[in-house]
Amino acid sequence: MRIKTIVDEDFTNYKKASMFIGTISCGGKCCIEAGIPLSVCQNDGWRSCAPIAMSDRQICMRYMANPLTNAIVIGGLEPFEQAKEVRKLVWMLRNVFMCDDDVVIYTGYTPDEIEEEVKLLSEFKNIIIKYGRYVPNAKTRYDDVLGVNLVSDNQYAVKIS
Repeated sequence: MRIKTIVDEDFTNYKKASMFIGTISCGGKCCIEAGIPLSVCQNDGWRSCAPIAMSDRQICMRYMANPLTNAIVIGGLEPFEQAKEVRKLVWMLRNVFMCDDDVVIYTGYTPDEIEEEVKLLSEFKNIIIKYGRYVPNAKTRYDDVLGVNLVSDNQYAVKIS
């Protein structure tokens, strides 16, 4: 999977200790719709980072070797711009490594925009998706599913499987 970053132990994006995987791109839909520059995006600094190529097997082995983590969070830029790669990683985690730990995917899309991709991911156990655009200076809200505060009050998470 092509990624921008990997953090072995993250405690900010989910209620469980997680491995965080930052994806490689985002078309900037949140900023474009709001009529603001991409530089306002909380993840804008990642755009200039060079992608890192790691095999799905390497990522899964690294995750499985850490006794502290109980989930994987995929986010950063826009995971659904590389939906096939995300699905392949989840497939390997579930079918090769036999791991049913939670996989959380942070997206700026709404459910209707990624309906087909969500349907394909729902075939796997324990998939959670955080939906909603980033809105600068919006009121934050606590999300019960994720167990964390989200930066925009239009964002929410759903366990899809």
